[in-house]
Amino acid sequence: MSPANSATEATGGFRHFHDQLAGLKSQLLLMSEKAEALVDLAVDALLATDEAKAEAVIRGDREIDLLELDVEERAVHLLALQQPMARDLRFLVSAIKVSSDLERVGDHAVNIAQCAQRLAALRTDITPTPEIEDMARRSRKMLADALDAFVRADGQLGRDVCRADDQVDSLHDSVFRILLTHMLADPRTINASLELLLVSRNLERVADLATNIGEDAVYLAEGKQIKHHREDGERPGLHVDGRA
Repeated sequence: MSPANSATEATGGFRHFHDQLAGLKSQLLLMSEKAEALVDLAVDALLATDEAKAEAVIRGDREIDLLELDVEERAVHLLALQQPMARDLRFLVSAIKVSSDLERVGDHAVNIAQCAQRLAALRTDITPTPEIEDMARRSRKMLADALDAFVRADGQLGRDVCRADDQVDSLHDSVFRILLTHMLADPRTINASLELLLVSRNLERVADLATNIGEDAVYLAEGKQIKHHREDGERPGLHVDGRA
């Protein structure tokens, strides 16, 4: 084969590889959109006491499961055949983790939908607190921003997502205190309050998963691990002052 033909083949292979990377990014974005939509639908089912919407969430989770398998298969295929370097390698390794996190978001949406079904069966007067609605908005935005940060390798946006998690945690604490007050004041509210506490916990976990993806965006952009508040120069298992 002549040098010219070799160069042409190499260029074509490089272009094909990056077309495949673009396809993988598109699948991740699709998966994120569907996971966000399921969370929205689950919260709508809760607020409207709509059992049909809750059932639609449970059915819709299967599609996210299948997308996770597709993303993982594509990423493993590219890792095995292309032997990518540097950022492309980091992207493929992280894409597998991100798809797993998105699949778990779908699972948390299902959990919320099931809470909505049980609350409908209880026919309770207890309604979701405004804090739960705020948590839903914030966790969904975190998820959208995290995927945007990951696909664009935007480390700053990834860090912003991680910082936003504190607000959701604070709201979860507020929900706990409010519901505990209800339960202490009237034991008849215990079952409904516990269901709403589960909803809050699942939304808090969605925000945690968005944080994971934000951390992966920082790793992709900067090659730096910030999980567990770890930065370069800090040894795993040690505090900043060197204590174990």
